[in-house]
Amino acid sequence: MPKINGNEIRPGNVLEHNDGLWAAVKVDHVKPGKGGAFAQVEMKNLRNGSKLNERFRSADKVERVRLEQKDQQFLFEDDGLLTVMDMETYEQVQLPAELLGERRPFLQDGMTIVVEFHEEEALNARLPQKVICKIVETEPVVKGQTAANSFKPAVLDNGVKVMVPPFVGVDEDIVVNTETMEYSERA
Repeated sequence: MPKINGNEIRPGNVLEHNDGLWAAVKVDHVKPGKGGAFAQVEMKNLRNGSKLNERFRSADKVERVRLEQKDQQFLFEDDGLLTVMDMETYEQVQLPAELLGERRPFLQDGMTIVVEFHEEEALNARLPQKVICKIVETEPVVKGQTAANSFKPAVLDNGVKVMVPPFVGVDEDIVVNTETMEYSERA
């Protein structure tokens, strides 16, 4: 595995540190008036979700880990385990539903997700950036209510609540951004 200097750490990098795999969430490069420069790195453990703040000087060497990304098709969920199928080999794998976190409700049958593996261990799963959902409950459309930046609450078919523009009504399909969990556009 390639070793990188402490000042080369960037957000999103996966590092092997203290016998664990950590994702760099936030990196601040600090140059104090006295002493050497360092990188203040906020990291999240990919296995248990714990957080750690660590300082790396530019002379420090860190193992950078490359995760293998594979497209997987979601088949079904059973007892908190998601069964997915590799799109190339048709091999089925079970993953814990916690990998998706709060984005779990946006997972739909047959959806293709990207799963990141480290030596056959699934560490992370990403949904497509945009997903189409149907609105099942919201306030009625009020004619003439076109004030800028006014949004109203709505409940989607998967139970998630989002804020939508006033012109969107019940039984309409909308596109939701899964990264920000916000309304994007009409479908």
